[in-house]
Amino acid sequence: MNRPPKEVFALGRLRLIKAVHTFAWAFFVACIAAIPLLAWARRFDLALLFIGIVAVEVVVIVVNGWRCPLTAVAARYTDDRRPNFDIYLPAWLARYNKEIFGSLFGAGILLTVALWLGR
Repeated sequence: MNRPPKEVFALGRLRLIKAVHTFAWAFFVACIAAIPLLAWARRFDLALLFIGIVAVEVVVIVVNGWRCPLTAVAARYTDDRRPNFDIYLPAWLARYNKEIFGSLFGAGILLTVALWLGR
């Protein structure tokens, strides 16, 4: 049986990593989007759960030098270093991902606290 060339193996691995990374990104974006909706619905228990889930991911990113650990894994399989080399997102969104969703996460926390205190 012939083994595939090293490049084909690397491309397959990179595609798998990008797919997993994109799925994880979508999960955390869904959590961030749910926080203000849950707070508005006065489901502070679930809002706090989602805040905690995202906070764990923030800690992982901070500990990893402000990068997702999957970025380093993807880097093993390509020399490409565009903002979206490791995830299936448009380059502009990958480039400003932390700024956009970090701001939305912070706003969701503030809204949750404000609504909880104002019950």
